[in-house]
Amino acid sequence: MTRKKKLQFHDHSRDSAGLRYVYPVVSRRAGGVSLGINLNPNNACNWRCVYCQVPDLKRGSAPTIDRDLLEHELRTFLDDALSCDFYDRYGVENGYRRLRDIAISGNGEPTSADDFSSIVDLIGRVMEDYRLFGDLNLVLISNGSLIHQPAVRDGLTRLHVLGGEVWFKVDSATDYGLKRINNAGLSASRARDNLQICAELCRTWVQTCVFTFRGESLSSEERRAYFDLIARTAEMKNHFRGVLVYGLARPSRQPERHHLSEIDRGWLETFVNELRGLPIEVRLSV
Repeated sequence: MTRKKKLQFHDHSRDSAGLRYVYPVVSRRAGGVSLGINLNPNNACNWRCVYCQVPDLKRGSAPTIDRDLLEHELRTFLDDALSCDFYDRYGVENGYRRLRDIAISGNGEPTSADDFSSIVDLIGRVMEDYRLFGDLNLVLISNGSLIHQPAVRDGLTRLHVLGGEVWFKVDSATDYGLKRINNAGLSASRARDNLQICAELCRTWVQTCVFTFRGESLSSEERRAYFDLIARTAEMKNHFRGVLVYGLARPSRQPERHHLSEIDRGWLETFVNELRGLPIEVRLSV
């Protein structure tokens, strides 16, 4: 078969396989190849994070999903990904030549899809047919902004039944930070409540991108609010697992891109060590 575009950490292009919904990436956080499910091929999201790598990003929600096409692409790609020459054709480096998860993610907020819960069921059915449970994780990568909606909560319940987990974006725990970094239209209190709902329904990790923006890292106020949120969530009897901390890996396509830079290593190590003082697991990808 034809050699494909090389998969690299710094390039998470959704068209690497030439399909509408399904795409492979090499994921630092997953530690191998992640099979992405892009429910926002229209490049629409209800947030606009300053570090987002999606070109021509616009405000909006996911379009109507062609579930038959999604299932066909997923089965076709799994047939390919489980073949012996997949990693050679995609130029995957040694050490990452393993399919680690199926990630519901993409070019916008995936839970904005009208039939989100049925899509979770569809993916679970395909995973069962391929006997992937136990070998592959099922992950929802979400900004968590819609989790208060009953239909989304239903999808999280189904995800939990399938043994999946949520990577819940928290780059800031203040109203100011949510607006400045994520251009989010919700308050910090709503984000906190949504995180608690999520952790009650499904295994949950907080994922946090750390970087320097306009020459500044997290302020002392931001750090206090963030650590307070994580500590309070960890105290509750729920499915909260820990924090995934990562830095800038791919170039932003947003207007603020020239104001972003990698965080100082010493600052990052101090930040992570403080988190590790909490009764949670902390994973760092840089």
